[in-house]
Amino acid sequence: MTVTWEELGWERLAAGVGRCRLPGWDCTAGLVLGVGRALMVDAGSSPAEGARLRSQAEELAGGRVTHLALTHPHFDHVFGASAFAGVQVYAAVGLEAVLAYEREELRLDAVRNGLAAADADEAARTLVPPGHPVSGEWTLDLGDGRQALLANVGPGHTAHDLAVLVPGDPEVVFCGDLVEESGEPQAGPDAVPSRWPDALDRLLALGGEEALYVPGHGAVVDAGFVRRQRDALATRFGVS
Repeated sequence: MTVTWEELGWERLAAGVGRCRLPGWDCTAGLVLGVGRALMVDAGSSPAEGARLRSQAEELAGGRVTHLALTHPHFDHVFGASAFAGVQVYAAVGLEAVLAYEREELRLDAVRNGLAAADADEAARTLVPPGHPVSGEWTLDLGDGRQALLANVGPGHTAHDLAVLVPGDPEVVFCGDLVEESGEPQAGPDAVPSRWPDALDRLLALGGEEALYVPGHGAVVDAGFVRRQRDALATRFGVS
C-alpha cells in the first residue's frame, strides 16, 4: 500500500514534490521524487531528525534518497546531514569550508537557540562537508525527465545561499532562509545585507510570477510576497 504525503504530515506542492514543516524552529525540509532517485532539500536540526526525515522520504519515494541539497549553513538546516550517509550532497560553494572549520560555532549557536547539548555535540562531531559545491547552476537528473536546478543565488541570508527550482506545473522554488513567512527574515552575523535584495531578484527571475516559493520557515508564498519582502529588506538595510 502506497503511503500519501498527508498521512506522513507532509504538504504536497506539485506532482512528486512536497515539503514538511519541522517542529521546534518551523524549519522546512523538501522532497523531490524522480524515478529511482529522490532529492531532499535540507536535513533538519539533528541526526535524529535527519534520520526521521530520511525514513519518511524513502517511504514516500518507495526507494532511497540519492541526493541532498543544503540551502545554507545554519544548524536547523544542516545538523541532520549525517543521517544521509551514502547520499550525494550539494551546497553553495564555500559551505563545505564552514562545515569543516566552523562546526564549533555552529554547535554553540544550536545550543544557544535551544537544541539539546547532546544533540548539538553529536551533530557537530558527525558533520561531513558536502562533496558537490555549486558555484553557479547545477542541473540534477532525477530520472524519466524529472530535473531539479540548484542555483547559487546568494549571498544574502548567509554567504552561501542555494535555491532549488523544480520545473513543473506549478514550478516550485525552495528558497531556504532567503525568504521567511513566519517572521521577519533573520540577519545574523554571517548575513550579507547589502546583497540580499539582489538574491531575491535572482529567485524571482528563476521562478517567475506563477511559481510556488517555499520559505525556510513558514507557509508557502507567491511571487508577490517575495517581491514585498525584497523591498522591505532593501528599506531595512538601506540598499536599492
